[in-house]
Amino acid sequence: MKIVNLPCKLALFSLFFLLLTGCWDQTEVEQLAYVVAIGLDKPEDVKEGLVEITYLIANPQSGAKVGGDEPPREIISFSVNDFINARNLANTVIAKQISYDLLRFIIVSEEFAKDDDFIKWMYDATKATDFRRDLRILVSKESPSTFMQNNEPLVDKRPHKYFDLIFKRGKETGTIPPGELFSFYRITESDANVFLGVYATTEQEEEGARQEDSDQIIAGEFDSSGETNTTQFAGSAVFKEGKMIDTLTIEETRLSFLLSNIFEKPREILTAMPDPFDEDYQLTTRIQRDGNIDMNMDLEKEKPTIDVTVPIVLEVMTNHSMNNYSDDVKKREKLEDSLEDTLTQKFEDLIKKTQEEFGAEPFGWSLIARKEFLSIPEYEEFNWMKTYPEMEINVNVNLRIDKFGRQIRLPDLDEVRD
Repeated sequence: MKIVNLPCKLALFSLFFLLLTGCWDQTEVEQLAYVVAIGLDKPEDVKEGLVEITYLIANPQSGAKVGGDEPPREIISFSVNDFINARNLANTVIAKQISYDLLRFIIVSEEFAKDDDFIKWMYDATKATDFRRDLRILVSKESPSTFMQNNEPLVDKRPHKYFDLIFKRGKETGTIPPGELFSFYRITESDANVFLGVYATTEQEEEGARQEDSDQIIAGEFDSSGETNTTQFAGSAVFKEGKMIDTLTIEETRLSFLLSNIFEKPREILTAMPDPFDEDYQLTTRIQRDGNIDMNMDLEKEKPTIDVTVPIVLEVMTNHSMNNYSDDVKKREKLEDSLEDTLTQKFEDLIKKTQEEFGAEPFGWSLIARKEFLSIPEYEEFNWMKTYPEMEINVNVNLRIDKFGRQIRLPDLDEVRD
């Protein structure tokens, strides 16, 4: 038996040696510099054809028992011909190998995003094999280097974790768009829609935006105080044909989500709506879309028409006028009609803005319109972007009030104070 087992043991040991081969070129974590964000900006006082690159480098060992006293980040800016070549040039001052394994977004200054040549630099990312196509495009009001240096979260200091959380929560609440890189390329090349990127800033407006409707703000207009990070992520940067042309507020960004079957639906949208029974108060509501929007298109008319039906399910969270809607059918019907009219007007205002100011829509309706044509050449001849501003678009909101919060009935205020 021993003679028989010896060849088996030798074969088993040989197999282990084969499995262990190839580990000599493994790179340890402490040998890598993990870039979380790449900033793009126009360099000052430098010849044409260069771009200013800013690296936000995260330290994954920051906060750990080993290397816990190390800084959580490193920021470096320099001018290069393209941001692919920047990877090697950065090693003139950074000892570690540059890695894009944790790269999550590209930060672009608003000034550079509005430049005609901006799109030329963005297409460099299509050449690099280690650039993820789900990177997010973030437009900062200031330069990327200033944005990175001023962004100092107090709780989660690790930049890769902080940005993952801020983007995840913004997507769930609908305050910022997905802004993914592959969507930027697809929309730009289709020449039919506008692309929505994330809008952010660390600079707060002096007067702020003290409005009755707090959703009518973009990044930099949210008034806050206390000990917290000054960076704000709010609203959208609108890109048409690869160039930034405008911004959308938080409310307009959320309405764009609700009007699109392409965007992933936010988990919850909390917003204030007018109280039809007392103009001094507003109702806080939780809004969700109840399925996909229904679209009927007649594109053969001289003036093409689109009928859009948006199914909405709504929950009333606050009720400062103290009306018991559960006991009064007429009040409940009046409330439902009022909320439907308010949402319909908001949708119509946004669509009008996209037609008159943008000349294109961010909802992805052109993808639905393709089904109305027998061939791609017919669709291209129709020229969706050119025709969209002249279309007649009718919006209908099919609203259903689901419930009135956890406690439906409210006490009689006069009896309470008697």
